Amino acid sequence: MATAAKPFYGHITHNPRVLGGRACIDDTRIRVLDIVQLLHEGRRPEEMLDVFAVPLTLAQVHAALAYYYDHPQEVEEAYRDGERWEAEYERDRAEYLSRHQK
Repeated sequence: MATAAKPFYGHITHNPRVLGGRACIDDTRIRVLDIVQLLHEGRRPEEMLDVFAVPLTLAQVHAALAYYYDHPQEVEEAYRDGERWEAEYERDRAEYLSRHQK
């Protein structure tokens, strides 16, 4: 009995030394999550090409979207992790500033 082939995302990498191993577009530090956020803002894939300082191809953007559609829980968990980190950072910053104000 043959097994189903695993999906391959040619432009998506997971490197533990880059952004904590989050799914990124190859040879960049652009996370799949960054592309998904643009999608949620209502941007079309063609419009996403000019958002980042690093030049992207339409194939890379579509690969990121395909990865998201196949792994929505992973990408949404990464989003929640980012929100938790940001909230913690802001809380710690406010606490530090309140202790060190003159």
